[in-house]
Amino acid sequence: MKLSLLTAAFAALASVAFVAGDASAGQVAADVGQWRVIERESGPTNYYVQVHDGAGSYIRGYYRPGLETTVLGWQVPDNARAGAQTLRWRWRVEAFPKEADECASGKTDSAAVIYATWKRGLHWYTIKYVWSTVGAKGNVCDKHRNPFSSQDTVILESGGASDQWHNEEIDLKAEFRRHFEDGRADADVPDFVGIGIMSDGDQTHSDSAADYGSFTIDG
Repeated sequence: MKLSLLTAAFAALASVAFVAGDASAGQVAADVGQWRVIERESGPTNYYVQVHDGAGSYIRGYYRPGLETTVLGWQVPDNARAGAQTLRWRWRVEAFPKEADECASGKTDSAAVIYATWKRGLHWYTIKYVWSTVGAKGNVCDKHRNPFSSQDTVILESGGASDQWHNEEIDLKAEFRRHFEDGRADADVPDFVGIGIMSDGDQTHSDSAADYGSFTIDG
């Protein structure tokens, strides 16, 4: 199963029994125990585990050839959605899928994916941030637009050494305006409603693994 458009998956967040964190002092953290499989958009095998070791607490995704793709999701608490400004997390790759490039047809596997999703009325907006094997860092591709959903793919990281943590920081309002409002600084930004993670290798038929942790949203 290849999930080129995850808007439907985030629509499913409303039907999943999530335990979301509470916003406190303008910041909310996504605890590793709060993530859930988005069943409507996932195969029968949950290949993600919680890890607690000297590096802290994080989620490890380990896709193996033959499995169907599985996605984990976390729902932003209601009182943190409108004011969400900055998304931070850390991730590290353990295994890159072979020659994968999210902007190349038939090779759109990712060692690590972060989905950031907003909602306005009935319309869902998603930016898919990926850590690619060989794709060019900074590329934006695989754009989808229809009356109910919009999605762009952004190659945020590419290649590099495995087993090394990278910290990321995204300006959510600026990113939304850049991708969905032609960069207009005064454009209204809808509520930020969910985050998803995925590691997959179904198109390249190869192992794919990464660790994800320290997700926080600042208002």
